[in-house]
Amino acid sequence: MTTARDTAGIRFPPPLITLACVLIGIALQRLAPMPVVPEDIRGVARDAGWAIVVLGIALGGWAVGLFRMAKTTPNPLRPTTALVIRGPYTFTRNPMYLGFAIILVGIALVANNLWILLMVIPDVVGTRLMAIDQEERYMSAKFGAPYDEYRARVRRWL
Repeated sequence: MTTARDTAGIRFPPPLITLACVLIGIALQRLAPMPVVPEDIRGVARDAGWAIVVLGIALGGWAVGLFRMAKTTPNPLRPTTALVIRGPYTFTRNPMYLGFAIILVGIALVANNLWILLMVIPDVVGTRLMAIDQEERYMSAKFGAPYDEYRARVRRWL
């Protein structure tokens, strides 16, 4: 792909989408508290939440590590130089973004905040509309048939 700017053209970095969803969930919780679980099992939910946060971080970290091994950047604001399709990329085309959504679920349980849990939907939709659609067009134009075959074989999320 030869353009003046070899990037997907994303204007709003996906981690900021997830951060915005957390902050909105916190603000809504202050206005209208809605717990995820009753107080008597909050400790169990908090522990499960931390485990889920670690799972999301591990998934994203695995994906970032593969990008680094392929000598390309995980930053969607920079040019992609290699097609990474192994590891978690064999079951999801977006393990980093899936990791963010998983982390959001974990944070909701840790904070016992139903609003944050509900924000998973806008997080996934926002990430798709503000990043994934542009990235997929960019990757298809840059890598052609190998990327298109990969996209046909592996689901976007799970």
